[in-house]
Amino acid sequence: MIDVLTMGRVGVDVYPLQVGVSLREVETFGKYLGGSPTNVAVAAARLGRSSAVITRTGADPFGLFIHDALGEYGVDDRYVAAVPDLPTPVTFCEIRPPDDFPIFFYRHPKAPDLEISPDELDLEAIAGTRLFWATVTGLSQEPSRAAHFAAWRARGRMPYTVLDLDYRPMFWPGLAEAHDQVRAALGQVTVAVGNIDEVEVATGTRKPHQAARALLDAGVELAIVKQGGDGVLGMTSEETVEVPPVPVEVVNGLGAGDAFGGALCHGLLEGWSLEDTLRFANAAGAIVAGRLACAPAMPTADEVRDMLGAEAPGRTKGGER
Repeated sequence: MIDVLTMGRVGVDVYPLQVGVSLREVETFGKYLGGSPTNVAVAAARLGRSSAVITRTGADPFGLFIHDALGEYGVDDRYVAAVPDLPTPVTFCEIRPPDDFPIFFYRHPKAPDLEISPDELDLEAIAGTRLFWATVTGLSQEPSRAAHFAAWRARGRMPYTVLDLDYRPMFWPGLAEAHDQVRAALGQVTVAVGNIDEVEVATGTRKPHQAARALLDAGVELAIVKQGGDGVLGMTSEETVEVPPVPVEVVNGLGAGDAFGGALCHGLLEGWSLEDTLRFANAAGAIVAGRLACAPAMPTADEVRDMLGAEAPGRTKGGER
């Protein structure tokens, strides 16, 4: 049984090795594995979870690089197939800390990961994994949209079926279509997680508590709203938890959400309290925000515990595990 199975976006992140410089002026770059659900699988693997990703690449050297990188990070690539006529996506960014990280996606004419089709899914594996993670991007085009709903039908809303409200406006023809698809998806999943902008697409409100309640009303059992400098809100029908942010000197904030996601998966599967899970996920995100890349920056469980100190799940007040 796979602990964490993710589905959706993959690509190659080409990040500048010069901080605070426009891409127009950058001379040197680093090449890294990328794509939000893929990074979540990497983050979970770094925390000791067995993980795999369902996605598609181009039949090109970058596609082979993705297979190599997944193997190096301990992520099962058996569900990663090539699309002959489409290039593997490449993503550039500018790094201007503390809060300006423009992203430039090259996913033309169409990203291979949007070519995932229902008939190629291993529905038995999807139903059997302990946690299934998908993102809103996969709903933006067919046949990926149909594949996601087929996967959710196979799950039957069993725990844990997670939807990352990872809304990227450049992938959608308009906000209204994104809203409609997200609303349809919420009835198929048990956990929804997103930042203020993303929960607004799903619920129509930017007020964290109101948005979380709306997500619960739409069918999920756990709603998580990331509020940046105001911390994280988690809500179920029985409890509401808010945890503060973890202070860190930001280098590149782009991978923090994926580290949060992988750590969230770990905490849920460990059976920790909601507060412990959110604190752990917050700390994992903070660690990655203080590093340059995404996938290579994902922390180990010991690194997260060291950041949390005595507050780490499984430790006593004296610091013992």
